[in-house]
Amino acid sequence: MNIQLTNVSDTRKTLTVTLEASEVAAEHQAVVAEVAKVARIPGFRPGKAPATMITKRFAKEIADEFQQKVTSNAYRSALEQEKLDVLNIVSVEPGKIEAGQPATVTITLDVRPAFEMPDYNGLPTEVQPTDVTDEEIDRVIEGLRSERADFKVADRAAQKSDYVKLAYEGEIDGKSVSELAPDKQIYAKVPQTWEEVEGENDGVIPGLGKQLAGLKAGDKKDITVTFPAEFAAVPALAGKTAVYHVEVQEVRERVLPELDETFFKAQQVDSLEALKDSTRNNLKLQKDYQNRSAQRRQVTEALAARVAFAVPESLVEAETQGVLRQFIEENMRQGIPAEQFEKDKKQLFEGARKAAEQRVKTQLLLAKVAENEKLQVTEKDLDSYIYNQAMRTNQRADKLVKDLTKDRERLRAVQQSIIFDKAVDFLVSKATVTTIPPKA
Repeated sequence: MNIQLTNVSDTRKTLTVTLEASEVAAEHQAVVAEVAKVARIPGFRPGKAPATMITKRFAKEIADEFQQKVTSNAYRSALEQEKLDVLNIVSVEPGKIEAGQPATVTITLDVRPAFEMPDYNGLPTEVQPTDVTDEEIDRVIEGLRSERADFKVADRAAQKSDYVKLAYEGEIDGKSVSELAPDKQIYAKVPQTWEEVEGENDGVIPGLGKQLAGLKAGDKKDITVTFPAEFAAVPALAGKTAVYHVEVQEVRERVLPELDETFFKAQQVDSLEALKDSTRNNLKLQKDYQNRSAQRRQVTEALAARVAFAVPESLVEAETQGVLRQFIEENMRQGIPAEQFEKDKKQLFEGARKAAEQRVKTQLLLAKVAENEKLQVTEKDLDSYIYNQAMRTNQRADKLVKDLTKDRERLRAVQQSIIFDKAVDFLVSKATVTTIPPKA
């Protein structure tokens, strides 16, 4: 057997394995012997049928197993000789394999890149103060009151925070909006809907709610709005100015509930002080979580910035597809049409590939941290993962265990994810921390 290693790049290698005719013949004889042991042929006891008969009767089975054996043995022998740290098998080209003839197997691999690990102790991180102010508590409580607000008919002109029931029909340059967006009737003509007056967020029609103050039930008004230059929901309306003929049907004012026993009971507390204490604790936990998340992101970014190396192409390609799939699914849930992705395909792919390269690089670095620090996946880690997954997906824990046991690839991915999390936790534990003022 002759093994030749070709360096395609820092992370891609090609192994060309040439087997002599005698080696190929021996593999074929071994396969025929294995099949003969279990083959059942009338008139012969198992293992006693002539090899020529076995070869003829089970030609396809023998050919498939023979090619698999030659290829597997070639791969195993090549790895034993070259001592490669393989991350992914890109392709295997067995060529023509026939009994008694020399054979060549070409294997293309992506290997773990060689790089000098930078110092990862004391990576810089910034956090924000976790003190909770009375103003923050008051804002949360006001938000809780708003969630339980009642809306009562108001016999007056609409004011900020009121809700207005109205009908509208839009025109652009004298033509109905429906001509530009026939499948998006909500932007063209609606007989009844609700809009918040001067709310923090736009409703369906950008800027419409900002121009409703002062209108009463029965009033009519032409309202001019301009759609954003980038309007992914309906690209045909992007940057266009429309006039909406609005008729107000009803005005309702927001009435907040009193801070009384009924309200406290709904919040599962018995007094205003208890509500404030609960809110303070929740805000503190939220700030701690935000700081921890920020630190986890900062340490991985800082570590990646300290070293440069090539990342395996096949891993980047697979990760790019994952990034794209996640992005498209999230945006489609928000109502972004599929044609928008097709329009921005090149830009999306470039962005996804850049993110994928960074992810793969970070994973390789975290794997090295885990190796250096001897981090391992324990039974407790797996139990914790299974419990959290069961709670999140509303599945039985024993079913998840059974599924993982059957799917070795999925189990390996779970173990890898746990190791990466442990490596990030380790980096955070060794990081330097600077507390900065909260953003205005």
